[in-house]
Amino acid sequence: MEHYVKADFEYLNAFMQIYGVALSKSSKREDIRYFHERIQFILHDEIHPHHNFCDYIGVGYDELQGHPLPPTADHYVKHMMYHAHTGTLAETISALLPCPWTYLEIGERLVKAYQPEKDHPFYKWITFYAEAGSTTHQMRKQLDHLAAEAPPEEQIRIKDAFRKSCQLELAFWEMAYTCEEWPSKRTVSNQ
Repeated sequence: MEHYVKADFEYLNAFMQIYGVALSKSSKREDIRYFHERIQFILHDEIHPHHNFCDYIGVGYDELQGHPLPPTADHYVKHMMYHAHTGTLAETISALLPCPWTYLEIGERLVKAYQPEKDHPFYKWITFYAEAGSTTHQMRKQLDHLAAEAPPEEQIRIKDAFRKSCQLELAFWEMAYTCEEWPSKRTVSNQ
């Protein structure tokens, strides 16, 4: 869990930056408001699931901040940043969407399978993500609208960004499970 929280903290920092890029590409006030609210959500609300894990493992949340991203998380962030900086708003959203969508699916499935009570050690984490449906549905609706209006070549890029983010989302969970690290942590010198 410690490895997951370290990586997810930095990943969410990047996610907020990508929301900022999406905000800058928005022309409608409701889209600007939406991305601003998403940044606020991550800053003020999405820390609660991290605290749930930190409390469970007995490590302070501050101790798990500021660590370098493992290779998979680093690649995932760069993939999303690429689409945010070089693509359209629809491409940006398509690169972002698999993250909240998979967390919603995981939360809903865990609630259905285990019906956790408040004394369950991961109750806060599970219910937090199981109840994030409105955000995910709003993002999906926005992407569907933008994709329907996009020319065919952009639709291909939208699908590609989404597909790759889905694969990287799965790889992120595997990275957390295996405690993935860079092959070498030694400092490269200019010798």
